[in-house]
Parts: sequence; C-alpha cells; structure tokens
Amino acid sequence: MFSVTVRDHMMVAHSFRGEVFGPAQRLHGATFVVDATFRRPDLDADGIVVDIGLATEQLKAVLGGLTYRNLDDEPAFAGVNTTTEVLARTVADRLAEAIHAGRLGEGARGLAGITVTLHESHVAWASYERAL
Repeated sequence: MFSVTVRDHMMVAHSFRGEVFGPAQRLHGATFVVDATFRRPDLDADGIVVDIGLATEQLKAVLGGLTYRNLDDEPAFAGVNTTTEVLARTVADRLAEAIHAGRLGEGARGLAGITVTLHESHVAWASYERAL
C-alpha cells in the first residue's frame, strides 16, 4: 500500500460534557496539528498516490471550516462532545466528500482509504481511518 501525508493545523475552542473530562468541561482552547494520509494499493497513471498540492489545499479548506471557532456554537456539533477522536472523523469524512466531488483530481478517485490524525500535543494524538 502506498501513502502520502499532508499536514496543517487548526485552533478551536470547545467544552465537554461529562465528569470524565474534569476541568475540560469548561470552555478551553485547543491547537491541533492535523495529518491526512491518503492510501492506495497502486500508483495512478502519473506515478503518484494523490496530487499533494490539491490534497494540501483541500485539507486547508476543511480545517478552515473549523478553525477559530467555538465548536460548542456550531450546529454540526450540537449535542456532541468534540473530542479529538470526533474531530479526526469529521475531518476525514469532509475530505472524503471532497475526494468524491473531484476536488482532489480525477486520480484521487482511485484512493482506497484515508487516515486523519489530530495531534493534541507532542505526547497525545488520535486518529480515524476510513475506506473511500
């Protein structure tokens, strides 16, 4: 399996419901380094996994819809704890939508899967992996 990873970051505000979250139940900020890894079993006709430029642009676009926002106020997250895991899935699903819409180029239609990893810090991160 071949893979290509692109990276960006986002900054959000949010709070959590539930005793398990301790002080994070209060409104707080988070900065995530975000990696999106695209996978396919064989390279496309150009000898690549995905156009890195288009993948970078689409990751930036997806994160642009989340960054500098209080996620508690976003209708898409009503009633949802926006944990690192939930946000990784959200980014992966939105990138999958971009792939299916052709925004990563025709060659991206041959992608088999995507993994999105959100790094909370240098010692903690979470990932979501999905088929395409």
